[in-house]
Amino acid sequence: MTRVTEEPESPHPRRARPAPSTRVRMSAAQRREQLITIGRQLFAERGYDGTSVEEVAARSKVSKPVVYEHFGGKEGLYAVVVDREVRALLERITAALTAGDPRELLEQAALALLDYIEAEPHGFQVLTARQAPVLAPAGTFSTVMNDVAHQVEHILGAEFRVRDLDPKLAELYSQALVGMVALVGQWWREARKPKKETVAAHLVNLAWNGLSHLEARPGLITRKTR
Repeated sequence: MTRVTEEPESPHPRRARPAPSTRVRMSAAQRREQLITIGRQLFAERGYDGTSVEEVAARSKVSKPVVYEHFGGKEGLYAVVVDREVRALLERITAALTAGDPRELLEQAALALLDYIEAEPHGFQVLTARQAPVLAPAGTFSTVMNDVAHQVEHILGAEFRVRDLDPKLAELYSQALVGMVALVGQWWREARKPKKETVAAHLVNLAWNGLSHLEARPGLITRKTR
């Protein structure tokens, strides 16, 4: 009969090796995009003053120095976020202006702005926030609207010449039209009714029918024009 000898237990039992981590390390470019996305959301939710580097880092699961390494601080991150939104909105509106008919162009511009508000609520909130840092970038929502107004100005200028109206006043009217669409867009962001197509149709209805019946030399009823 064969005797089986049990091997004595080691006083230092082997520890189980931890399973290898499956977490994929982000590249510098991927990390930068992640920080921009999270910063954009925080700036939209809490405004510039209510957002901190600590929270951006915490939500991104990185240390504060990583945020400083990519952007130099909160101001730098904010500048990048705003610059991206300015470009995105302007490109969207510019791309929408494809028709040759002036009324269709007004419709396309109005719908492009409402499309952006619907698709990018965080971006629109960042652009229209009243709080702004001391080192705010030059690009803002008003900057985008001014750029759009310049495009509308060229459209109106040509239309004014056809109608024997003073083309020098096209700039005034373009600012008025774009300002009207922008303010209604901010209101619609909260109301979300009626549907955006209806909002755009009524905006163009007011603008186009008003432009169709412009007086060459309008005057005030309540105050005589000298």
